[in-house]
Amino acid sequence: MYDVAALGELLVDFIQNGSSQNGNLEFEANPGGAPCNVLAMLARLGYQTAFIGKVGDDSFGRMLGKIIQETGISAEGLIYDRNVKTTLAFVHSLADGDRDFSFYRNPGADIMLAEQEVSEKLVEGCRIFHFGSLSLTDEPAESATKRAVAVAKEAGKLISFDPNYREPLWENEEQAKEAACLFFLIRHYKNLE
Repeated sequence: MYDVAALGELLVDFIQNGSSQNGNLEFEANPGGAPCNVLAMLARLGYQTAFIGKVGDDSFGRMLGKIIQETGISAEGLIYDRNVKTTLAFVHSLADGDRDFSFYRNPGADIMLAEQEVSEKLVEGCRIFHFGSLSLTDEPAESATKRAVAVAKEAGKLISFDPNYREPLWENEEQAKEAACLFFLIRHYKNLE
């Protein structure tokens, strides 16, 4: 049994890391994705964790799979897709200390997770099920997420939700607000369909 299983995006964050001698921006490839970041911190604290999601069967996806396993996260629920590339994000540092994100995800493997690919065994075999709102931006990942949440609720699991807002990934603000309302629905209604 896992303490926490999480479903969502696993991607590469290219974080701005200075400039070259020629004045060109330099970026460092880092593992990213809010749900997996949560698991990484929990694994470092000694908790048993498992990830459910999809990456491309490419060099970035294989790098991410290796890193999460080295971090102590089970990759039992990680799927490699030969037809879709791993999602990439470029993170620019702004003068005020904030960050600006540019995503390469049209589509990206993380949003191609299908309902039948979700490991219900991992959801049913955890104490806490965690997910984020970014898996609700596009189909088929939206349906896969809703199915996983329904399985967790039916199994009586504690459910954790991260309403992570990244404006470029949503069709509009209203869609993001509807996704954030999902947590309310989880708590108050049995049927999510």
